[in-house]
Amino acid sequence: MFFFAFCRLFANFAKKNSYIKNLPMKRNTLLSILAAGATLLHAGPVTVETPNISLVINVENGRSPEYVYFGPKLLAGDIDRLQKPTDGRMDAYPAYGLNLPSEAALAMRHSDGNLSTALQVTGVSTDSETHGTLTTITMADPAYPIEVKLHYRAYNDVDMIETWTDITNNEKGTVTLTTFASGMLPIRRGDVWVSHLHGSWGNEGQLTEEPLHPGVLMLKNKDGVRNSHTDHAEVMLSLDGKGRENDGAVIGAALCYSGNFRIKIDTDDTDYHYLFAGINEDNSEYHLKKGETFTTPPLALTYSEKGLSGASRNFHKWGRKYKLQHGDRERKILLNSWEGVYFDINQAGMDQMMADIAGMGGELFVMDDGWFGDKYPRKDDKSSLGDWVVDTNKLPDGIEGLLRDAKKNGVKFGIWIEPEMSNTVSELYEKHPDWIVKAPRRDAVLGRGGTQVVLDLANPKVQDYVFSIVDNLLTNYPEIDYIKWDANMALMNHGSQYLKSEDQSHMHIEYHKGFEKVCQRVRAKYPDITIQACASGGGRANWGVLPYFDEFWVSDNTDALQRIYMQWGTSYFFPSIAMACHISAVPNHTVFRTTTLKYRIDVAMSGRLGMEIQPKNMTDEEKALCRKAISEYKQIRPIVQFGDLYRLVSPYDRKGVASLMYVDEQKEKSVFFWWKTESFQNEHLPRVKMAGLDPDKIYKVHELNRIDLQPLPFEGKSFSGAYLMSHGLEIPRSNNVEWSKKSDWSSRVLLLE
Repeated sequence: MFFFAFCRLFANFAKKNSYIKNLPMKRNTLLSILAAGATLLHAGPVTVETPNISLVINVENGRSPEYVYFGPKLLAGDIDRLQKPTDGRMDAYPAYGLNLPSEAALAMRHSDGNLSTALQVTGVSTDSETHGTLTTITMADPAYPIEVKLHYRAYNDVDMIETWTDITNNEKGTVTLTTFASGMLPIRRGDVWVSHLHGSWGNEGQLTEEPLHPGVLMLKNKDGVRNSHTDHAEVMLSLDGKGRENDGAVIGAALCYSGNFRIKIDTDDTDYHYLFAGINEDNSEYHLKKGETFTTPPLALTYSEKGLSGASRNFHKWGRKYKLQHGDRERKILLNSWEGVYFDINQAGMDQMMADIAGMGGELFVMDDGWFGDKYPRKDDKSSLGDWVVDTNKLPDGIEGLLRDAKKNGVKFGIWIEPEMSNTVSELYEKHPDWIVKAPRRDAVLGRGGTQVVLDLANPKVQDYVFSIVDNLLTNYPEIDYIKWDANMALMNHGSQYLKSEDQSHMHIEYHKGFEKVCQRVRAKYPDITIQACASGGGRANWGVLPYFDEFWVSDNTDALQRIYMQWGTSYFFPSIAMACHISAVPNHTVFRTTTLKYRIDVAMSGRLGMEIQPKNMTDEEKALCRKAISEYKQIRPIVQFGDLYRLVSPYDRKGVASLMYVDEQKEKSVFFWWKTESFQNEHLPRVKMAGLDPDKIYKVHELNRIDLQPLPFEGKSFSGAYLMSHGLEIPRSNNVEWSKKSDWSSRVLLLE
């Protein structure tokens, strides 16, 4: 205690004493070291741990911190005996300028033009948090008053470590950040494969698996508003060959950011791959004024020796408990009006759809696009965004009438908005053309419908306006239970009419700062509202958005077959409770494929079940099947939404079948999904072995959503968990139905208790 007090006193003395200026060590570096006090003298390993993971960093004052180990949890004695890695660059946060051939996590142009930065440790602290520990390594440049704090948050009850940095400029002038990754992780070379997601509108969450080779693997997004239509900001690295679902060593990484990102895996002539992840710096250099701090978004890291599914379970548990809004609350079964009526909204039609979903056992009705606009009624996608007033021609009784009808029908009510956007054909645009994102001296590039524009969320007035859209709805109509928040346009213009000319490169970053501020205000005032992140489908499936949203719309493509592939990939990083999966009509409105209703039900039941259909066009038999499915989904909802996921047979392996299962925490109940993905004469499908069960427990099998004339051979029979995991059940290739109802589409959902 005396030593720490001495450090503080000496630091205050140093600020005033000219003698200190003449010491060989730079004055600003000495001051930062002295101010560290309790963390001044440190030499040796710093260990960051979760229940099953250890991260070890060697930290010595005056040197750069270096990674030593990341993997399964170490025993205390193992830490002391760890070998220091060789033939690799282990800097935990490498800075640019003094080792030019290598990649950097941080690069800046100092106020005097110098492009080089060096980071040396000045202190380490470890603080207890409610759910874990926060370790902070403080670094400073010995030649410039730049401070970088490298944070590691480890959780007590989930296997996840988050890392991020605070970069503070104490120079007299402005510093320009040109590279600012959230973190870097070295990965020992070997037979390392990477699994990552890509796609497009209507084809989100597509899985790619490939070995890492010398060179650079780059995953990126530059949409500006939505960041998960193309590449995703998450990866898994299988360390011992092509990834296997339920065994093998896997590292998982996810950038928790809603904007443009870049993940780069650099493989050079050393023994390591180097993973860098952070905000995409392209055209986004950031000017950091004196005294300002730039904070990078968290990079979440996990490790599992139980394969890809094991890493996924780590993400799911962490997400449900600490990231996803209301991750412990069951999601309602809903009907959304979009594919049923599109823009053809009217009072009677909404009442009819509410009555229909209530009659099938649903709990929520959501009115989608087309309900608003006064001077410019919303009849298509060419007008009215920004004018969030009810179109009384369509809805003469207004939202009050809709809430009345919802109450009458015994369902909750939800509504669609797109608050970040406007149309040039709108009263909002006529009043505030200065509120849109637009390059100076140029006409705006327009989006959807040839008239859509993006509001500039860097502008506090725009933030206030976007918040007011939600605030007015929920203040005037507190019975609204659900909001579908859409975002249907990219940032197609580089130009902020709010930011200063010298700070135009801040546009992408400031947009998402503004977006987050709005979300924080919404959640502070309305903590209980359910909000879906829809962004032209699955454009906002990321861990930067989900702390403020309850779920995301996986894709505008609701075709059951393609959804198997999209939902499979998405499940690598996101739990089923966050994945909105709906039963829709056929031919499907995107790919025009016709699949059986049972197949569509069985696919949708593997996520958050909903409907995207016009019920009045369904037959009584179809409604009865949906009523049965909804009733049975309510039985399995806790298992699907909160259970542990085990992926069994991947559709990407082209074996003609896809299969996965959810198991509750006590391993007493499980739901097994099986979907046929191809049909050929004389086909040979694999028998699927289950996973995640207790080998010593006995499980009774019951088929859900049954349409067969005869029960399955194993219906009502009991099997040990050991048998089901080592042998599996023989699933018939097709459903045994009347000749007139036979189809090449076959699927099964089994409840094991």
